Amino acid sequence: MRTEDVLATVATGLWCWDNAAGAVTLDAEARRLLALAEHAPLTEGAIRARFHAVDWLEFRSVLALSGAEGSLGELRMRVVDDQGETLRTVRLRAKPARGGSDYVMVGTVEEIAEAMEGTSTARMPIVADWHRNREAFLLDAGRALAEAHSTSEVLRVAAGLSMPGFEPSGLAVFVGEAGRVRVIGHHGYAPGEADPFLDQPLDSAYPAAEVIRTGRAVYLPTPDDYRRRFPEAYRKVAHFGRTSWAFLPLINAGRTIGAWMAGFGVPVAFTPDERSVLTTVARMLAQALGRASVTESERELSVGLQRSMLPTVQPDIPGMAVAARYVPTGGGLEVGGDWYDMIPLPNGKIALVIGDVQGHDVKAAGLMGQLRIALRAYASEGHHPDAVLSRASRFLAGINGTGDTGDEQRFATCLYIEVCPSSGLLVIARAGHPDPAIRLSDGTLLVRPTAGGLPLGIIPDTDYPTTRIVLEPGETMLVFTDGLIETGGHDLESGMARLRQTVEGHALDADGDLEKLADALVQAVHGPPSHYTTGPLIDRREDDIALLLLRRTVPAAVLEGAAPGALPHPPRRTVMTIAQAEPERIAQARQQIRELMHDWPDPDQTDSAVLMVSEMVTNVLVHTDGDALLIAEISGERGTRCIRVDVADSSDELPHRRHPGEMASSGRGLVLMELLAGAWGVDPRGEGKNIWFELYEAAAGVEAQFEGVT
Repeated sequence: MRTEDVLATVATGLWCWDNAAGAVTLDAEARRLLALAEHAPLTEGAIRARFHAVDWLEFRSVLALSGAEGSLGELRMRVVDDQGETLRTVRLRAKPARGGSDYVMVGTVEEIAEAMEGTSTARMPIVADWHRNREAFLLDAGRALAEAHSTSEVLRVAAGLSMPGFEPSGLAVFVGEAGRVRVIGHHGYAPGEADPFLDQPLDSAYPAAEVIRTGRAVYLPTPDDYRRRFPEAYRKVAHFGRTSWAFLPLINAGRTIGAWMAGFGVPVAFTPDERSVLTTVARMLAQALGRASVTESERELSVGLQRSMLPTVQPDIPGMAVAARYVPTGGGLEVGGDWYDMIPLPNGKIALVIGDVQGHDVKAAGLMGQLRIALRAYASEGHHPDAVLSRASRFLAGINGTGDTGDEQRFATCLYIEVCPSSGLLVIARAGHPDPAIRLSDGTLLVRPTAGGLPLGIIPDTDYPTTRIVLEPGETMLVFTDGLIETGGHDLESGMARLRQTVEGHALDADGDLEKLADALVQAVHGPPSHYTTGPLIDRREDDIALLLLRRTVPAAVLEGAAPGALPHPPRRTVMTIAQAEPERIAQARQQIRELMHDWPDPDQTDSAVLMVSEMVTNVLVHTDGDALLIAEISGERGTRCIRVDVADSSDELPHRRHPGEMASSGRGLVLMELLAGAWGVDPRGEGKNIWFELYEAAAGVEAQFEGVT
């Protein structure tokens, strides 16, 4: 015996509800219990029309709760006929086959003789209560329309509106524009059937046109009424087989914006109660369309503003590849103060600019546009990077000074980079902006500390020192606004860890595409993985993101003989200058060594290298009058690598061994070098000297073996 036969014998039907698709599947017994014809369409509206509206609201809430919790839901519901009279009471059981917001529910439906004490239907008489039914329907319709955020969503909700004994078989929404009546959405028509009504003159003899012209509803209870009042239009609609029509004005803020047509396949008398329901739905529909129109207009405005303010990057730079992204926060007009730019310079070089004006409002966007134009003008005049930022700071301070005294004074961070495509030389000037990061050819990401000044607009006459970096073939520079780091509640440290994990985990070979890396960086911040890596500052406001990637391509001559897609890896290298007036950069030098040795197997050797670098650079700043030049390089294959660190200065005085006393605070530098370094030395030069040391990865493995023996 089949399971279906057993269930039919005990008057139990099976059903399945797909919330994402809006599809309902019923077996024959479930159709009988819900008074659905054998070939009736199984839509949400058709199913809803067979339940009392009060019970329907409870049914949807039980479905949502059961889908979210993965639990079994059960409730009693009244099945009604086309006139709203109760036919029977059934018990529905539901359990999710797939959870989440797009849940799929499966369950059973069976008839019960009477409601049990304590259930929702036992607290009310099982009779056709029109007024309570109407209120429940309007609450459900109002909730659905309030949650619709676009015109398409509003029309989708309108197409599903129905109630027991009052279910339209055809719907259409008309708008009046420039003397024409245009259909923006319809339901209940086969493809091509609605074409004659899609676009008509406003003065045509058609009910929707009359409603828009006069602002008064038109009710046509019978086909004779339609034929008598609109004979030409009726000839076009007679073949649809409908018997009653209602055309209601859509009025928003005192203005008729369109008309709503509801056509019925059964006779409707349009009693005062029925007209009241239709009028209320039309008002809610008009308000929902008005809100959706405002939202879409704001979105269109923001997109247009973004496109006008954010330029496209130049793709054909000789020896270079560039990619850029701008991602708004998603709030308000979706524009803010972040921007990037790419400027051709008179000397044949290019300038990359990225910045962030304080704020996330229209004023920030306006200041951003003015500042971007000013920077482009100063750069096009051929000024050096430091002069460009100095003039831009004076410009922004002048704009702040011309506003009302009550206006908030804004500042802006900015990073200006002059790029020489032929040599890879980068001349960087920084105004309070995050430092650039360099992805080395082997995938390692290093943050390059650069000299900088105050953000633009704080002090008009501010100096901005420059830093020179050479971008080697195969290396990629990342410059970004703080939104890429801090979005998701991250601080500088945790945000850079997330950024480093994304960059170092992304394969970028000789033929690599920067666009894919840019997408991966944005996905790491706004995509699903970011929901599981929320940072420590969970109350931090989300920020816009601007991102620029610049890659120096590997010459074809270098790639000859290499494996397909393989990228030759030169030594991993970093260079820093620590000036006498910047002793705080010693900490940055230590951090650079740690980042350079991020995959070094022996943490003790990493600590030794950091300690020796700190000692060498400090000695230069204390015992000489010049600056220290730090060069660190890792070469060789993994397992046999060597790190060499050179610290050069302009003093000719060579270091010598000292014998410090027990309480002495200095004099132990060379002792440390002898104890910790695999090799070290001092090389005199024509002007100054160079102190160096080396550490060997293989030696760490040997030491580990000896430790295991002991």
